[in-house]
Amino acid sequence: MAGKIFAGVDEVGRGCLAGPVISCVVILKKNINKKLLKDSKTISYKDRLKIAEHIKKNSWYAIGSASVKEIDKYNIFNATLLSMERAVKKLKKKPHIFLVDGTHAPKKLKNSKTIIKGDQKVKCISAASILAKAYRDLYMIKLGNKYPKYKWNKNFGYGTSQHLESLKKFGVTSYHRRSYKPVHNILFK
Repeated sequence: MAGKIFAGVDEVGRGCLAGPVISCVVILKKNINKKLLKDSKTISYKDRLKIAEHIKKNSWYAIGSASVKEIDKYNIFNATLLSMERAVKKLKKKPHIFLVDGTHAPKKLKNSKTIIKGDQKVKCISAASILAKAYRDLYMIKLGNKYPKYKWNKNFGYGTSQHLESLKKFGVTSYHRRSYKPVHNILFK
């Protein structure tokens, strides 16, 4: 495996009630501080943003997304694979092998290997996890400024009790995933 170039691929936002699903692909450069790289869910928001900047400066990376409309049309599983394909397509440097977090990789992705809990085990997947999460969090905060009642600056679109209460009280926005049961149930009660 010496001399092979590995790219980590991961996504965030599958379980959210609002916003897109975001995927990232990362090839680490030699000078990156690998001690900083771990599962994005174990890193505080502020630290994640700092580490994301370090990753951007010390890697080749690309971001892909699938919209709320695509999630509702194709389902979250297929939309996630689509967002991964889009990230990979944008990547300027081409790796020998794509290491994808989870159990499924896009069919179009040749030379890929899936790794369960890869974001905890493989540094380039951890980096992809951190970048994707930082990107999506900032997107949801920006969106939250337009829709402050839903507190997306705090819940990032996840189905927290506060978000669910806001949905019941203020209704569904165009950024909510209508195919998700809590949103669907509010629309069709």
